[in-house]
Amino acid sequence: MAGILSEMGDYEGSNAVLAHILEHVDATMTECYFYMANNYANMENFEEAERALVTYLEEDPAGQFLDEAEEMMELLQYELKRPTKLSRIKSRGGIVEHERARSLMEEGKFAQAAELLEGIVKEDPDFLAARNNLSLAYYYMGLFRKAKETIGEVLSLEPGNLHGLCNLAVFYQHEGDTEALDGLMKMLEVTVPFHQEHVFKLATTMGILGRHEAAYGHFRRLLKDDEINGDPSLYHYTAVAAYNSGRSKEAGRYWSTAMKLDPESGIPRFYLDQLKEGFGGSVKLSYQYHLPFEEQLKRWEKDGEGMCEEIKHNPLIRSSFSWALRYGDSGTKLQVIRALAWIADDEVKETLMTFLEDPDVLGELKAEARRVLRDLGVESSELPGAAAEVAAYREVAAGLPKWNGTLQSVVDKALKSMETVADHAQKNHVQQLWHQFINKLYPETPLIRQAEGWSAALEYLTAKKHGRALTYQEVAQRYGVSVSTVSRNVKRIDSVCSLDEESNDIFRPFTENI
Repeated sequence: MAGILSEMGDYEGSNAVLAHILEHVDATMTECYFYMANNYANMENFEEAERALVTYLEEDPAGQFLDEAEEMMELLQYELKRPTKLSRIKSRGGIVEHERARSLMEEGKFAQAAELLEGIVKEDPDFLAARNNLSLAYYYMGLFRKAKETIGEVLSLEPGNLHGLCNLAVFYQHEGDTEALDGLMKMLEVTVPFHQEHVFKLATTMGILGRHEAAYGHFRRLLKDDEINGDPSLYHYTAVAAYNSGRSKEAGRYWSTAMKLDPESGIPRFYLDQLKEGFGGSVKLSYQYHLPFEEQLKRWEKDGEGMCEEIKHNPLIRSSFSWALRYGDSGTKLQVIRALAWIADDEVKETLMTFLEDPDVLGELKAEARRVLRDLGVESSELPGAAAEVAAYREVAAGLPKWNGTLQSVVDKALKSMETVADHAQKNHVQQLWHQFINKLYPETPLIRQAEGWSAALEYLTAKKHGRALTYQEVAQRYGVSVSTVSRNVKRIDSVCSLDEESNDIFRPFTENI
């Protein structure tokens, strides 16, 4: 009857019959919602058509009209001039939710993604792509044991799962399990994937693990694929692999191509300029397709309002913040914490609360994270370990009665001298370095006979860390001390703070599509 009425053009009458069936005959006949959506569309009532279509997709288990529904959705999106809000497609068993989780991970919202993926895996234990991405979400959140357990579940269900094996290799490196990693790498290094996504996963994994020669080969394979070889980020990845494997000339060519494809971002041009200058020495470059974190901060600081908007709405920036907060050096982490204050949303609160629970985080960083959280409205009593931290701070402060005098004067003199020659990031680094040095030596703090000598050493080390040209002679002259004094203090600070430790600035493992 509903079909006959629809054919006669009585769409309202047809929908009345369909509604009667759902309310009084059989509520499980979800295909009625699809017919109702058609009728509403024919009446040009696109809002109601969308509502009925979404109900069909979210409630129908069989997917009999799935293809037709997707075509209708495209029509409705065109007519309504906006995307359709769809939380799931029941007949596809978690696919929409999985794509949403992947998007959350790309935005750096790992906790939200993990919660969504946990629900997917509970509903469909054989959904291996969701399990793989859940393991990565745990990894980014610092839940390494759960991450490894989840990968173990994937490989128990499918021992040859490439995404799982690649993720396991990254976890082995994180744990420092060289023997297990070497065994797994022997297998991965001779693997030649066929599918595009598998090639990309293996290429990124090789880059993460420092196998840049292998990464270069896989990225070059991807450039031959017409479907994706117009992506500037792919040329950047290939350029980085080329540079890291000793092919500077080839790297320049790939960045030049990336610049033609993406002239607006400035990322390829930055790397080309740095290539001409030799990148300040023998360094391994990050594969992430964005400016190095400190370079981003420099540019944002010049554009106050634009900076805030970009940080809030650019998922790549948010994602890079999460990564830098976990794996950056102390100076970078301090900058990230302060930058997160500009975003000021629930995800930031959750990120900083998790950060405070890490026992390895320096006290100064925890204090800054607490300050930001309090500014965001979090009560002090709600902060992890707040009482213990206050007690510890008071104990240390009691043992450093001259901190606000002689010790503080070292930082003050350095900041005053650097006022016109250093940027904000370097000034932050000077303060962080001095606090780190004193904390590591405490209670055996150095005897400060000449504050200028220590200030000069701090500026010299900071300039070196940030790639600013500065000699012992120049800095000694500016502070009015001898070169030998600066050199001696530099060596002392360097030996205590281990400034030459490599920072783990590598791009994240690639999430799995389906």
